[in-house]
Amino acid sequence: MILFWVLFNLFVVVMLALDLGIFNRRARTIRFREALGFSLLWVGLALAFCVLVYFWHGKAASLEFATGYLIELSLSVDNLFVFLVIFRYFRVPDALQHRVLFWGILGALITRGFFILAGVGLIRRFEWITYLFGALLVWSGIKLLRQGDMEIDPENHPVLRVFRRWMPVTDDYMGEKFWVRQPGLYATPLVVVLLVVETTDILFAVDSIPAVLAITLNAFIVYTSNVFAILGLRSMYFAVAGMMDLFEYLHYGLSIVLIFIGGKMLASHYFTMPTHFALGVVTGVLVISVVASLVFPKKGRA
Repeated sequence: MILFWVLFNLFVVVMLALDLGIFNRRARTIRFREALGFSLLWVGLALAFCVLVYFWHGKAASLEFATGYLIELSLSVDNLFVFLVIFRYFRVPDALQHRVLFWGILGALITRGFFILAGVGLIRRFEWITYLFGALLVWSGIKLLRQGDMEIDPENHPVLRVFRRWMPVTDDYMGEKFWVRQPGLYATPLVVVLLVVETTDILFAVDSIPAVLAITLNAFIVYTSNVFAILGLRSMYFAVAGMMDLFEYLHYGLSIVLIFIGGKMLASHYFTMPTHFALGVVTGVLVISVVASLVFPKKGRA
């Protein structure tokens, strides 16, 4: 089993090295066609891995991976809305956005790996944690359902305010640099944006990881489904950044998914829900929310 962990993480390192070292060695604007191509590539790799899991661990494990991947991917789309707000607020040049997302996602892989191992360990040691995670998901779903078009103000981010108290920040972006000396050490606005992106992703992980843990406690399946969704997030951002306003009802679908998965977790000791049924419900809810957004756009955006 350890060999699979090593090989998978080696695959991730190689893909990240190719991304930053070859395909995006210099800061540049990512075009729609390129972003769409890489998004489809990551989805294809996830599907290929799902097939590998099928032959390695059987149908049940492959369904768990597929369900976990779909849940994580759909919740990650919600992250894209927040990333778009952050980039617009700090006026991040298009050519630098990929660099911020790269390092942000690298940090997300590390923190989520820790959260997953901790979550699996806690549930297996203390079964009552299942009810806590289930209640958290239901509460998060209800909160998302009620928030509507809630505005996000990155400037009031508590971590950002603490950071600015002890570290001077330059007024303008300094190319691709995160830190400069003039003459003392200064952080550039890229560090500020990266800090907001990282801490925001940690808050999203509080919802997404328990949601996948409701499907399976196999740490490898939870981790790999999270990683594939996160790695495809950068390309997906550049592919759909200009179309995000079209998905008016997606957050309603996501809220229903969170409430459904939370309910599944709360009832797990009394009722065993087949994974294929959970996968069907999640897929159906997301498809309906996307179709409704396209067919019934809100007035003023039609």
